[in-house]
Amino acid sequence: MHPQLSDKRIVCREFIQALDACHVNNWARLTGGCNQEKDSLNKCLRKERIERSTRNRAQAKEKRLKTEQAWRELHQDD
Repeated sequence: MHPQLSDKRIVCREFIQALDACHVNNWARLTGGCNQEKDSLNKCLRKERIERSTRNRAQAKEKRLKTEQAWRELHQDD
């Protein structure tokens, strides 16, 4: 299993389980029989990463605005 999947078990659980089940058959794993499951998992992980990045960007913007407001209030008191 990929190390980056250790914290994604809840988000893309069904895709991870499907890939793990496919990997039980070594022949399928080695000959590309699990490519569809892997692609599905990659799409799920990409979607989750994009959503997380969007949330983080919004939180950072909000935090930056609060900081800028605090600096404005500090300089107005001078």
